[in-house]
Amino acid sequence: MSAIATKVSSKPGNVTALMVALLTACVAFQLNASMLSPALVTMGAELNASQASIGLSQTWFFTAAAVFSLFLPRLSDIIGRKKVLLSMMALMGIGSVISALAPDITWLFIGRIIQGISGPTVPLCLIMLRSAVKDPKKYGALMGLVTAVNGGIAGIDSFVGGYFAENYGFRSIFWLMVAIAAVAVVLIMMLAGESKPGAGTKMDWLGVFFIVIAVGGLLTALNEATALVGAFNTGTLLLALLLAVISLTAFAAFWTVEKRSAHPMVEIVHLRQRSTWAPLLTTVLTMTGIFAVINGIVPAFVQAADPGFGLGATEMSLIILTPYALLGWLFGPITGRLAPVFGYTKMLRVGLLGSIAALAIIAFLGLNSLPLMIAGTVLLGIMYAGTVNIMLNGLGVVLSPQGNPGFLPGMNAGAFNLGAGLSFLVLPAILVATAPLGVQGSYATVVMVALGIAVAAFAASLLVPKPVDAEVAP
Repeated sequence: MSAIATKVSSKPGNVTALMVALLTACVAFQLNASMLSPALVTMGAELNASQASIGLSQTWFFTAAAVFSLFLPRLSDIIGRKKVLLSMMALMGIGSVISALAPDITWLFIGRIIQGISGPTVPLCLIMLRSAVKDPKKYGALMGLVTAVNGGIAGIDSFVGGYFAENYGFRSIFWLMVAIAAVAVVLIMMLAGESKPGAGTKMDWLGVFFIVIAVGGLLTALNEATALVGAFNTGTLLLALLLAVISLTAFAAFWTVEKRSAHPMVEIVHLRQRSTWAPLLTTVLTMTGIFAVINGIVPAFVQAADPGFGLGATEMSLIILTPYALLGWLFGPITGRLAPVFGYTKMLRVGLLGSIAALAIIAFLGLNSLPLMIAGTVLLGIMYAGTVNIMLNGLGVVLSPQGNPGFLPGMNAGAFNLGAGLSFLVLPAILVATAPLGVQGSYATVVMVALGIAVAAFAASLLVPKPVDAEVAP
């Protein structure tokens, strides 16, 4: 038992102080994802790079986030959660500096990859919060508040991102990220306590190596495969197939290592359980179907000239991204509070059905009407950002095995970022492939494909078990 004994420092302070530190860290991370959405066009123009290249920088950010999310929460159980969170915030700031100074697309890639190390920020914050808050109802409400940041910072981030991009260039956005990351480092140092539930356990670095190769190889293979949509190339096809083989081989090696390791990063018995693979599958499908729609497809269409609506970046952020994120921020604590009473899985399924309805509105009505496009994104803000996102993050924590609390949140964070990366790979590729249908037809096709993926996510959610220990009677 000593290997998994919890060690929590008694200082500093109370839950309110901890919440201030954790929220700041989550805000700092979220800026990396949402604030750049309205600035992608500006970034391409200032760096003399194609939108495909700029989109690829987003993909590599989420790829890095997915890879580091796989093992950093587990590492934090062993060496200290506060220590790992501080390191992630510091590296995020360094990556932001590199991105702000980037003379070309290559350096932007480097900066974004370093920023991606902060991938498991939200689940790590939720783990730290749960160790400090034992009451399920109180934890649910605070979990909703923390996780709501993952859908956007009350819409302010998107609006500010669009305003800065239009008036000061994209580099100003990264400098703002540097400032917020610095504040997060200071607050975590001052207000957060340390905990090491896995103190005395050895980190399974061999297992980490193989799972990183497996996931990284898979994402890179998919990226190469999507390049075939624009122009078929035998060399690209062969490279994609080689990477896929490397990924499968690495995963087989990971499975073997975990079965034999005295201190496995992931116990095989846990991987076989429905409480592990069902929420991970639901997360990947949900993110693949929704993330690029709200953070790329819809903003691009709204800013495009006829048959789009020809709005500027700031105006688009104000009427599309801001309401979406604001509603997610407002509803997050409410749905989080309801989850322990109504049920985490029930809330998840309600949110997914609402998200499916929102995508249907966007696909069949919103592309022809700006008010209906706004209505679709508003509903998506309530149902995805304010409900589904909260439940998926929460389930990653409450379904995790007691002896390895960082395992499922880390894997789930990887699933979030894997899904986000897949979303920016698959949906834009479909947009290119369907270009002969015309702008209206290609955008409609993309959103309908996203709708189909969201339906698959709902089907997967039916397999997620109820987290009995985290729920209470009304």
